[in-house]
Amino acid sequence: MKTDDLIALLSTNVEPVDRNAVVRTLSVAIIGATVAALGIAFAGLGFRPDLTTTRALIYLAIKLAFAIGIVGLAMIYLMRLARPGGERMMSPFVIAVPFLAVVILAAISLWSAPPLYWERMIVGEEWLECLLSIPIIAIVPFAISIWAVRKAAPTNLARAGAFAGLVAGGLSAMAYALHCTDDSLPFIALWYGGTIVLCTIAGAALGPRLLRW
Repeated sequence: MKTDDLIALLSTNVEPVDRNAVVRTLSVAIIGATVAALGIAFAGLGFRPDLTTTRALIYLAIKLAFAIGIVGLAMIYLMRLARPGGERMMSPFVIAVPFLAVVILAAISLWSAPPLYWERMIVGEEWLECLLSIPIIAIVPFAISIWAVRKAAPTNLARAGAFAGLVAGGLSAMAYALHCTDDSLPFIALWYGGTIVLCTIAGAALGPRLLRW
Protein backbone atom coordinates (compact mmCIF):
# COMPACT_ATOMS: atom_id res chain seq x y z
CA MET A 1 0.00 0.00 0.00
CA LYS A 2 1.31 3.42 -0.97
CA THR A 3 1.65 6.22 1.56
CA ASP A 4 -1.08 8.29 -0.09
CA ASP A 5 -3.46 5.33 0.01
CA LEU A 6 -2.72 4.76 3.70
CA ILE A 7 -3.37 8.41 4.51
CA ALA A 8 -6.63 8.33 2.58
CA LEU A 9 -7.70 5.18 4.41
CA LEU A 10 -6.91 6.60 7.83
CA SER A 11 -8.77 9.84 7.08
CA THR A 12 -11.94 8.09 5.98
CA ASN A 13 -14.98 8.54 8.25
CA VAL A 14 -12.97 10.44 10.84
CA GLU A 15 -15.22 12.06 13.44
CA PRO A 16 -14.25 15.22 15.34
CA VAL A 17 -12.94 14.72 18.87
CA ASP A 18 -15.41 15.68 21.60
CA ARG A 19 -13.32 18.07 23.65
CA ASN A 20 -15.96 18.21 26.40
CA ALA A 21 -16.06 14.46 26.98
CA VAL A 22 -13.45 14.61 29.76
CA VAL A 23 -15.23 17.49 31.46
CA ARG A 24 -18.56 15.68 31.36
CA THR A 25 -17.11 12.42 32.63
CA LEU A 26 -15.31 14.07 35.53
CA SER A 27 -18.30 16.25 36.39
CA VAL A 28 -20.61 13.24 36.57
CA ALA A 29 -17.99 11.37 38.60
CA ILE A 30 -17.66 14.21 41.11
CA ILE A 31 -21.42 14.38 41.54
CA GLY A 32 -21.46 10.65 42.20
CA ALA A 33 -18.47 10.95 44.56
CA THR A 34 -20.21 13.74 46.49
CA VAL A 35 -23.35 11.67 46.94
CA ALA A 36 -21.23 8.70 48.03
CA ALA A 37 -19.29 10.76 50.59
CA LEU A 38 -22.47 12.24 52.05
CA GLY A 39 -24.10 8.81 52.22
CA ILE A 40 -21.12 7.21 53.95
CA ALA A 41 -20.84 10.06 56.47
CA PHE A 42 -24.55 9.99 57.24
CA ALA A 43 -24.75 6.20 57.53
CA GLY A 44 -21.54 5.81 59.53
CA LEU A 45 -21.54 8.91 61.70
CA GLY A 46 -24.80 10.79 61.39
CA PHE A 47 -25.15 14.56 61.21
CA ARG A 48 -24.58 16.90 64.15
CA PRO A 49 -27.80 17.52 66.09
CA ASP A 50 -27.39 21.30 66.46
CA LEU A 51 -27.49 22.25 62.77
CA THR A 52 -30.53 24.43 63.45
CA THR A 53 -28.50 26.82 65.65
CA THR A 54 -26.86 29.92 64.21
CA ARG A 55 -23.43 29.16 65.68
CA ALA A 56 -23.33 25.66 64.21
CA LEU A 57 -24.40 26.93 60.79
CA ILE A 58 -21.73 29.65 60.77
CA TYR A 59 -18.90 27.22 61.51
CA LEU A 60 -20.35 24.66 59.13
CA ALA A 61 -20.29 27.33 56.42
CA ILE A 62 -16.60 27.99 57.17
CA LYS A 63 -15.75 24.29 56.93
CA LEU A 64 -17.75 23.87 53.73
CA ALA A 65 -16.18 26.98 52.17
CA PHE A 66 -12.72 25.56 52.90
CA ALA A 67 -13.53 22.10 51.54
CA ILE A 68 -15.50 23.30 48.51
CA GLY A 69 -12.76 25.78 47.62
CA ILE A 70 -10.24 22.94 47.58
CA VAL A 71 -12.51 20.69 45.51
CA GLY A 72 -13.29 23.44 43.01
CA LEU A 73 -9.65 24.34 42.37
CA ALA A 74 -8.53 20.70 42.35
CA MET A 75 -11.23 19.84 39.81
CA ILE A 76 -9.95 22.51 37.41
CA TYR A 77 -6.46 21.06 37.55
CA LEU A 78 -7.66 17.45 37.42
CA MET A 79 -9.54 18.16 34.20
CA ARG A 80 -6.32 19.50 32.69
CA LEU A 81 -4.21 16.63 34.00
CA ALA A 82 -6.60 14.07 32.55
CA ARG A 83 -5.50 15.15 29.05
CA PRO A 84 -2.11 14.23 27.58
CA GLY A 85 0.45 16.87 28.47
CA GLY A 86 -2.03 18.77 30.63
CA GLU A 87 0.51 19.22 33.41
CA ARG A 88 2.36 21.74 31.23
CA MET A 89 -0.67 24.07 31.25
CA MET A 90 -0.95 24.56 34.99
CA SER A 91 0.64 26.03 38.07
CA PRO A 92 -0.53 23.86 40.95
CA PHE A 93 0.55 26.35 43.63
CA VAL A 94 -2.81 28.14 43.38
CA ILE A 95 -4.32 25.14 45.17
CA ALA A 96 -2.46 26.25 48.31
CA VAL A 97 -4.66 29.37 48.62
CA PRO A 98 -7.48 27.73 50.67
CA PHE A 99 -4.91 26.11 52.97
CA LEU A 100 -3.04 29.38 53.50
CA ALA A 101 -6.30 31.23 54.13
CA VAL A 102 -7.45 28.84 56.85
CA VAL A 103 -3.99 28.77 58.45
CA ILE A 104 -3.94 32.57 58.63
CA LEU A 105 -7.43 32.64 60.15
CA ALA A 106 -6.37 29.95 62.63
CA ALA A 107 -3.30 31.97 63.64
CA ILE A 108 -5.43 35.07 64.17
CA SER A 109 -7.87 33.03 66.25
CA LEU A 110 -5.07 31.71 68.47
CA TRP A 111 -3.47 35.14 68.82
CA SER A 112 -6.75 36.63 70.02
CA ALA A 113 -7.39 33.86 72.59
CA PRO A 114 -5.65 33.30 75.94
CA PRO A 115 -2.91 30.64 75.77
CA LEU A 116 -4.88 28.61 78.31
CA TYR A 117 -7.38 27.74 75.56
CA TRP A 118 -4.88 26.97 72.79
CA GLU A 119 -4.65 23.23 73.40
CA ARG A 120 -8.41 22.78 73.32
CA MET A 121 -8.69 24.95 70.22
CA ILE A 122 -6.04 22.93 68.37
CA VAL A 123 -6.75 19.39 69.58
CA GLY A 124 -10.47 19.58 70.26
CA GLU A 125 -12.44 16.51 71.30
CA GLU A 126 -12.70 14.72 67.96
CA TRP A 127 -9.18 14.92 66.54
CA LEU A 128 -8.75 11.14 66.32
CA GLU A 129 -12.18 10.65 64.76
CA CYS A 130 -11.38 13.36 62.22
CA LEU A 131 -7.96 11.86 61.48
CA LEU A 132 -9.53 8.48 60.74
CA SER A 133 -12.89 9.45 59.27
CA ILE A 134 -11.85 11.80 56.48
CA PRO A 135 -9.40 9.34 54.82
CA ILE A 136 -11.86 6.45 55.23
CA ILE A 137 -14.78 8.39 53.74
CA ALA A 138 -12.47 9.50 50.92
CA ILE A 139 -11.85 5.93 49.68
CA VAL A 140 -15.00 5.68 47.56
CA PRO A 141 -14.76 9.24 46.12
CA PHE A 142 -11.11 8.53 45.27
CA ALA A 143 -12.03 5.31 43.48
CA ILE A 144 -14.70 7.14 41.48
CA SER A 145 -12.29 9.96 40.59
CA ILE A 146 -9.63 7.49 39.48
CA TRP A 147 -12.20 5.66 37.33
CA ALA A 148 -13.10 8.93 35.62
CA VAL A 149 -9.46 9.94 35.03
CA ARG A 150 -8.71 6.51 33.55
CA LYS A 151 -11.33 7.27 30.87
CA ALA A 152 -8.99 10.02 29.65
CA ALA A 153 -5.27 9.85 28.98
CA PRO A 154 -3.16 11.44 31.72
CA THR A 155 0.58 11.44 31.19
CA ASN A 156 1.73 12.56 34.64
CA LEU A 157 0.21 9.73 36.65
CA ALA A 158 1.56 10.74 40.06
CA ARG A 159 0.25 14.29 39.78
CA ALA A 160 -3.11 13.14 38.40
CA GLY A 161 -3.38 10.68 41.29
CA ALA A 162 -2.48 13.43 43.76
CA PHE A 163 -5.23 15.71 42.49
CA ALA A 164 -7.72 12.83 42.48
CA GLY A 165 -6.77 12.31 46.13
CA LEU A 166 -7.11 16.03 46.79
CA VAL A 167 -10.62 16.06 45.30
CA ALA A 168 -11.57 12.98 47.31
CA GLY A 169 -10.15 14.44 50.52
CA GLY A 170 -12.02 17.70 50.00
CA LEU A 171 -15.31 15.90 49.34
CA SER A 172 -14.76 13.72 52.39
CA ALA A 173 -14.01 16.75 54.58
CA MET A 174 -17.16 18.41 53.28
CA ALA A 175 -19.25 15.38 54.25
CA TYR A 176 -17.53 14.95 57.62
CA ALA A 177 -18.16 18.61 58.46
CA LEU A 178 -21.87 17.84 58.70
CA HIS A 179 -21.07 15.55 61.64
CA CYS A 180 -18.13 17.22 63.39
CA THR A 181 -18.85 19.49 66.36
CA ASP A 182 -15.28 20.77 66.83
CA ASP A 183 -15.54 24.20 65.29
CA SER A 184 -12.37 26.14 66.17
CA LEU A 185 -10.36 27.48 63.25
CA PRO A 186 -7.07 25.93 64.47
CA PHE A 187 -8.80 22.53 64.58
CA ILE A 188 -10.10 22.99 61.05
CA ALA A 189 -6.70 24.10 59.77
CA LEU A 190 -4.78 21.22 61.37
CA TRP A 191 -7.10 18.23 61.23
CA TYR A 192 -9.20 19.00 58.18
CA GLY A 193 -6.27 20.45 56.24
CA GLY A 194 -3.86 17.77 57.42
CA THR A 195 -6.08 14.83 56.52
CA ILE A 196 -6.80 16.32 53.08
CA VAL A 197 -3.05 16.56 52.53
CA LEU A 198 -2.72 12.90 53.59
CA CYS A 199 -5.32 11.95 50.97
CA THR A 200 -3.33 13.91 48.39
CA ILE A 201 -0.09 12.13 49.28
CA ALA A 202 -1.84 8.75 49.13
CA GLY A 203 -3.25 9.65 45.71
CA ALA A 204 0.19 10.59 44.43
CA ALA A 205 1.58 7.25 45.63
CA LEU A 206 -1.27 5.21 44.12
CA GLY A 207 -1.68 7.20 40.90
CA PRO A 208 1.12 5.57 38.87
CA ARG A 209 -0.22 2.11 39.67
CA LEU A 210 -3.94 2.81 39.24
CA LEU A 211 -3.72 5.10 36.21
CA ARG A 212 -1.17 3.10 34.23
CA TRP A 213 -2.27 2.72 30.60
